[in-house]
Amino acid sequence: MMKARGIALNLILMGLPGAGKGTQAEKINEIYNIPHISTGDMFRLAIKEGTELGKKAKEYMDQGALVPDEVTIGIVKERLSKDDCKEGFMLDGFPRTIAQAEALQDILRDLNEDIDYVINVEVPEEKLVERLTGRRVCPTCGTTYHLVYNPPKEAGICDKDGSELIQRDDDKPETVKKRLSVNIEQAQPLLDFYKEKGYLVTVNGDQDINDVFHDIQSKIEK
Repeated sequence: MMKARGIALNLILMGLPGAGKGTQAEKINEIYNIPHISTGDMFRLAIKEGTELGKKAKEYMDQGALVPDEVTIGIVKERLSKDDCKEGFMLDGFPRTIAQAEALQDILRDLNEDIDYVINVEVPEEKLVERLTGRRVCPTCGTTYHLVYNPPKEAGICDKDGSELIQRDDDKPETVKKRLSVNIEQAQPLLDFYKEKGYLVTVNGDQDINDVFHDIQSKIEK
């Protein structure tokens, strides 16, 4: 596919676990050539570069503690100030709260930038449960399968070494439903915040991957 040229885009990508957000991020990056910036990537880069904020973040992470907002927000500002973000960026995993969303508005104002779109990849909860609980893993070689989307040749058996596949505790229905419930509760205020400001674009994630991307493209290039 050809890259879209001359379009600078500042995007925030949202979606519940299993919505296919990562796949769409890859496609957006491929066409629009804007950096995909996840919270984890930002922390790792700041730590690697040895910035003051990176050192602070590492202290908290080494203790298994949450990195406080003022450190996270500072790291976001450092990252968005880099040259590769001048033609746009795609934030993933930030903001997570209204306070962070308001801080992001301040950061972008300081950089004479604004958000163009907040893309929410929406999939019905029951479909997400199906996607997330269908994963099976080989305990011997680590190969991952999916009962619907990537099944092994023989049910319950690894194609590579014949081991019996297992379902991780994280993928069991009760755990998945609890995780989705927490994520829905956290995401809704943010979705309302961005909808009120006119940034929110919702696409149907319950369709073919390429159709999801086509919907994203048609909405951000209209």
